[in-house]
Amino acid sequence: MQITLDLPEDLLDKISGLEDQLPQVLALGVDELTSRPREGFNGFAEVLEFLANLPTPAEVLALRPSSSLQAQIDQLSEKYKAETLTAQDVLLWKQYEYLEHVVRMAKAKAYLKQQEQDRAV
Repeated sequence: MQITLDLPEDLLDKISGLEDQLPQVLALGVDELTSRPREGFNGFAEVLEFLANLPTPAEVLALRPSSSLQAQIDQLSEKYKAETLTAQDVLLWKQYEYLEHVVRMAKAKAYLKQQEQDRAV
């Protein structure tokens, strides 16, 4: 299918050089726009919403991925090991890596805060 679009100049500047990746860019954008939060932690939005509720250190330390998110990560991990990741898989893998980093940082800070609270008791 071929589509003709009128795009603003600033968007044209952003996609300049990505012409061969436009189907992937559109697919990721549509996925992002149409995704709805599900039960568990399927991505950044859910983790940010969880953290925005100012959870206790114990709640942060208990944070785990949902079974569906864990299944997605496991599937990507297998593809990574087999060196069969697509370009979209690589982007998703990087997003999960960054999300894991954010959660680890939150857990490290929660652990320290819980240690301080335990010493104060």
